[in-house]
Amino acid sequence: MSTVLVTGGSGFIAGHALLQLLAAGHTVRTTVRDLAREAEVRATLTAAGAGPDAQARLSFLAADLTADSGWAEAAAGCDHVLHMASPFPPATPKSDDELIIPARDGALRVLRAAREAGVRRVVLTSSFAAVGYGHPPRTTPFTEADWTDPAGADCTAYVKSKTLAERAAWDFIRTEGGGLELSVVNPVGVFGPVLGPDYSTSILVVQRLMDGAVPGCPKLHFGVVDVRDVADLHLRAMTDPAAAGERFLAVADDFLTFAQIAQTLKRGMGPAAARVPVRELPNWLLHLAALRDPAIRQILPELGKVKNATSDKARRRLGWTPRSNTEAILATARSLVALGLLKPLAG
Repeated sequence: MSTVLVTGGSGFIAGHALLQLLAAGHTVRTTVRDLAREAEVRATLTAAGAGPDAQARLSFLAADLTADSGWAEAAAGCDHVLHMASPFPPATPKSDDELIIPARDGALRVLRAAREAGVRRVVLTSSFAAVGYGHPPRTTPFTEADWTDPAGADCTAYVKSKTLAERAAWDFIRTEGGGLELSVVNPVGVFGPVLGPDYSTSILVVQRLMDGAVPGCPKLHFGVVDVRDVADLHLRAMTDPAAAGERFLAVADDFLTFAQIAQTLKRGMGPAAARVPVRELPNWLLHLAALRDPAIRQILPELGKVKNATSDKARRRLGWTPRSNTEAILATARSLVALGLLKPLAG
């Protein structure tokens, strides 16, 4: 078993990666911006089944993507690094650089520290955002050969940050990497069981539908993947010789519309889904709402766009077998119910 550094240990995907690494017997080190969060993360892992023997192999260090301090210590003695920390705020930042600079510079800090520490391989959590934007309409699925054009009209600050950070990581490996290997995982919308109140922005789709916080379904297409399978793909990319120097799209099945996600919840969650709306909203209504709501403004370029992506490469090369869209969506909703993260139903 190896020693593995996971950056951003309080994150949604990182939490599941920690569970799987500990279950596999690895010694794990994780970074958080503030060590005050260690107790919270450990409590979450305990609730998810990681006992004291497993957690004895887990240690915490403080490190921030925006500063050099802490990264050399974090990487020292590690065989592998899963770089999962990256900013993803639910609201639009005032400047694109608020996301781009910490994402890009943070990735480079981690890569430099890994190279200096003699780490074998870094697995970077990128995104479909670095693959499927800034392109003209197409009917063929996106693959790992595709790259987002950050100059595209549909490119938000988040899309730009993931694209530029991944590009910078590959450039670093090519020009300064030495013997360090890089693999990249590009997930679509990450769903699945939440471990606590700290989860990805994708989960808000299910939470808002279940809470009845949206009046209907925008005409949007989503890729879906279960967080447990994203963590599993990182572990496979960490050790499989076939993963060195490669990127892998993490997507379960064909993309779904917002309305199909709502219908899945209605069918699978019974009375708990009483508030879920299934009617599609006309685009003009979203444009009107966007005048008052910056979050809605972010999705306008994607309204009505049909996209798809394939995970054939991860399945063929790494033997990856993800759960279905339906299983990922319902696992999300069930966990939100179980953890009391939804508004109580009236009556």
